[in-house]
Amino acid sequence: MQISKTELEKVLGSIRERETVDESAPSPLPTDSPMIKALTAEVIAMPDREDRVNEIRAQMEAGTWNPTSEEIADAMFRRAIADKVR
Repeated sequence: MQISKTELEKVLGSIRERETVDESAPSPLPTDSPMIKALTAEVIAMPDREDRVNEIRAQMEAGTWNPTSEEIADAMFRRAIADKVR
């Protein structure tokens, strides 16, 4: 599943809503369980975006899909964040 910038901001916004974090506290805190469950459910509920998959597949077959290194790195970071939330 490709994670869009909008979806990433939604997840990060949910995380930012938490009060200041005590760096000495264990992670995750026992009280984080409801938030973790809610974020996990949001990520799982995100659509697979078949339209985007088909668009990229068509571009690859036509030889016109040429993402920049910045686009690839950005997608990798978004994917890593989404995977951590799951």
